[in-house]
Amino acid sequence: MPKATETILEIDLNALDKNYQYITSKIEPGTKVLAVVKAFAYGSDSVAVARELEQLGVDYFAVAYSNEGEAIRNASIETPILVLHTLPSNFENIVNRCLEPSIYSRKILEDFIAFAETKNQKNYPIHLKFNTGLNRLGFQETDISFICEKLKSTKAVKVKSVFSHLAASEDLKEIDFTKSQISQFQKISEKIIDTLGYRPLFHCANTSGIINYPNAHFDMVRTGIGLYGFGNDEEENKHLKPVGTLKTIISQIHTVEIGQSVGYNRGFIAEKITRSATLPLGHADGIPRSYGKGKGWVTINGEKAHILGNVCMDMIMVDVTNINCEEGDEAVIFGPQTTADELSAAINSISYELITAVSQRVKRIVVRN
Repeated sequence: MPKATETILEIDLNALDKNYQYITSKIEPGTKVLAVVKAFAYGSDSVAVARELEQLGVDYFAVAYSNEGEAIRNASIETPILVLHTLPSNFENIVNRCLEPSIYSRKILEDFIAFAETKNQKNYPIHLKFNTGLNRLGFQETDISFICEKLKSTKAVKVKSVFSHLAASEDLKEIDFTKSQISQFQKISEKIIDTLGYRPLFHCANTSGIINYPNAHFDMVRTGIGLYGFGNDEEENKHLKPVGTLKTIISQIHTVEIGQSVGYNRGFIAEKITRSATLPLGHADGIPRSYGKGKGWVTINGEKAHILGNVCMDMIMVDVTNINCEEGDEAVIFGPQTTADELSAAINSISYELITAVSQRVKRIVVRN
């Protein structure tokens, strides 16, 4: 891997390929795969990731909002793109960029049908989202009759898929709850087929659902965090490799005498002579202040260097008293060795939050390691 000369996020496409192959090994032939590339592909690079996955033969992409889908379309990605959180203000952009909206409420259904009709659309693909327990977005089972009546009264739209979202598929203490969600979704699926008169795709399994509930794969599975190297389980993580490595360099090294302080609000006061290394990244780059005062660390020349004092907007200072290093040496925040899972656990967070927080001002470099 190339050594850092500034703060960079290295994106390893070989790791992405490996993760995709492992996840797809868990599904039956013929089951479609939807790759979730929202939030800049979980903090990495949505265009680079989408291009690679399209080459690997993925069937669908999903984004949270239409502007994310537009960015991928602008990169000449032709694979269908599902917009998970459709807003009326985005209808124009969705249709113009050939994106496919998730329809999750009576109002959104009525509004999108009306919009599609004004645009003289015919059989425009939509996706029906049902709430089976996450209680975030989605129709209720009792809405099926209303939905089908609306759909039968127009030729402007056609249902491409029906889906739901598992709330706790990674938590083995919630097996009964997850099974009840799957059972409810199965019931909804059967009602939809009977009432709608044709059979769309059905999907409800996320990454942990793919791994833990093979009976819930239906016609398609969705994978997000697994693609980027995290399986929500220590054993599964052994089969996956983090795609992103966040690294930087040592800008300067100070000797901090006893009684001297480091950083804002004197967040660290030396009780012994301390070597402090300053690194050019901070909370504006995705390192929260909660990692300060020794909770977070970086790795320098294979050794842990804990954060001294408070995280600044653009810099952190780390303890290199017992580390053989010099200015210009590389520091790794997270990657395959020190994973985002491990680092996020230090502040009772999760890998999702840490990797998606990496600022867009951090330079992305795409590699094949």
